[in-house]
Amino acid sequence: MNQVISDNDRILLDKRIAEAEKQTKAQIVLATVKRSDSYLEIPWKAFAFGSSFAGLVVFLQDILNPGWITDAVILLSLAFILITGAFFAFMTLLFPVFARLFLSASHKETETRQYAESLFLSRELFATGGRRGILLLISEFERQVVILPDKGVRDALSPDVMNMIILKMTQYLRQNDAGKAMETGLDELIAALCHPISTGSDKNELSNEIIEEEGV
Repeated sequence: MNQVISDNDRILLDKRIAEAEKQTKAQIVLATVKRSDSYLEIPWKAFAFGSSFAGLVVFLQDILNPGWITDAVILLSLAFILITGAFFAFMTLLFPVFARLFLSASHKETETRQYAESLFLSRELFATGGRRGILLLISEFERQVVILPDKGVRDALSPDVMNMIILKMTQYLRQNDAGKAMETGLDELIAALCHPISTGSDKNELSNEIIEEEGV
């Protein structure tokens, strides 16, 4: 699997996690996933768009240059429409940037959050004293960030605070710098949790190793 986080960034982030946990008394887990969902509808949407676009081109061509419509012309027009649709669908499989054009913001946000919630449960990140776990997940394909705080730190991390942290992180995601995005996220979590949680301890209850998954 291609690494989202470089080895140098991983070493740096491991130290930053330890520092952040020491200052905040929270248990912070960083995670990356290549893709939070398969999005099987994307190629079909691209095919439909490409076919519609090609159909419009054929229609305009007939209007601007009227002439005899023969069987050969009809077959060529149909072939052009289908080939264009297939080309658009194939492009979504090769280029994630092109594929994201056919993915709504609400859909990718929902799927990324669902993946993060599943990861939080499967890795038992709730199993900390005082319920002080925090999952910070980056989904590469969607270019989405999800922050899931357990109930012991939820009061300090309001939706507005988390949205501000995510906004600062996504600036680096657009530059394909996931390492810097995570470093920024840790810095912002320290600022948001500047007063250590009273029920916290210095015990490291969750591994500092960055979770990296291929996803769906």
